[in-house]
Amino acid sequence: MSAKSLLIVDDDAMLYRSLSEQLELGQEYQCTSARDAASAFAALRERAFDLVILDAALPDADGRLFCAKLREDGFSLPVIMLTGGADDEEAMAGASEYVTKPFRFAVLLARIRAVLRAHEQSEEAVFTIGPYAFRPAAKLLSDEAGRKVRLTEKETNILRYLLRAGEAVVGREELLTEVWGYNSGVTTHTLETHIYRLRQKIEADPSQAVILVTDAGGYRLVP
Repeated sequence: MSAKSLLIVDDDAMLYRSLSEQLELGQEYQCTSARDAASAFAALRERAFDLVILDAALPDADGRLFCAKLREDGFSLPVIMLTGGADDEEAMAGASEYVTKPFRFAVLLARIRAVLRAHEQSEEAVFTIGPYAFRPAAKLLSDEAGRKVRLTEKETNILRYLLRAGEAVVGREELLTEVWGYNSGVTTHTLETHIYRLRQKIEADPSQAVILVTDAGGYRLVP
């Protein structure tokens, strides 16, 4: 599974080092640092992140106002606010969740996982697959030219599971189990038929797939 990309916005260098070391230990997350609102905004404009960990007190801005500005500008990614008081829940200003300082790492990690899971199922979740923006909740792919590709529920779930795996190959039996559940009446031929139809929709040349490829007894997505 590919690592989730986290942006940690806090001017406390020691806190960033501590968090990044622990979060990256299991290769589940990849961390980037921003010391203030200006550098955080520049980072968010430059590349996509899966989640932002945002301190409520930044050197150049109130973190709550900055979070509200991100929402106004259309950034829908989840934000976990690091706050300094128990009353901050009322002033999260668009944050998905908050954690009060000082906190235990296990508490923050649990919040990160819960928020990411919830966001993946939300209406706002958007992922990149090749030239497409993938919106699982809407069962939709769209490209920069505005072309829209409607997906079936099974096609959506196939892409969703392959996306979670990153660039790793997912075996046919694993994909069958995850998408269809345990059902002795469903065979790999069913999966192959769905893959064929999906390629007809998303590949420029379905006979030479470059987005959804067959590899080592399974399938994977090419970023």
